[in-house]
Amino acid sequence: MHSKQNLLPQDGEAYLFEKFFDKEESDFYFQALLNQVIWKQEPIILFGKKVMQPRLTALYGDQDKEYKYSGITMKPYQWIEPLLEIKRRVDDVSGSVFTTALLNQYRDEKDSMGWHRDHEKELGKNPIIASVSFGATRAFVLRHYFQKNLKKSLELSHGSLLLMRGQTQHFWEHSLPKKKKTLETRINITFRKLINESTTG
Repeated sequence: MHSKQNLLPQDGEAYLFEKFFDKEESDFYFQALLNQVIWKQEPIILFGKKVMQPRLTALYGDQDKEYKYSGITMKPYQWIEPLLEIKRRVDDVSGSVFTTALLNQYRDEKDSMGWHRDHEKELGKNPIIASVSFGATRAFVLRHYFQKNLKKSLELSHGSLLLMRGQTQHFWEHSLPKKKKTLETRINITFRKLINESTTG
């Protein structure tokens, strides 16, 4: 990983591996996840109102580690073999052992993700987030939380891996905006390491 260039100008680290999985592997995992993952569309609390998320989601991982965000609590399903295979590869390059995979399925160009930071207390102080993408290429936009004029847009393509680490989740927020042109389905997996509160003190 150290041969990769840090894509952020300050206050964090982001490394992009554009063809982490080759096309054959990426095609296989895209179909496997599309068909084997238990996808749901769940409501979240946004500005005090309950709205349906503009994407499908799923949580897989270690059975004792729930994940809470935007007013919902997700309980993980047990790992399935395709996810475990992907996780082993990502664990190896990241130097971390991830406990949880949050999956998002963006069905078309209308599905999206709003501005947010992955800084829930369950993730610890400086979390490593590993983001794997299969399917349609989508723009992933980072914006400095305190200096909004600082932005970085990345194209996350089929089989790519984006690693965010260090202070990134403190200082940078990110989004996946809607698009006007027609797009096929994209599946994204963000691997996280959830920390028990009893072990953080």
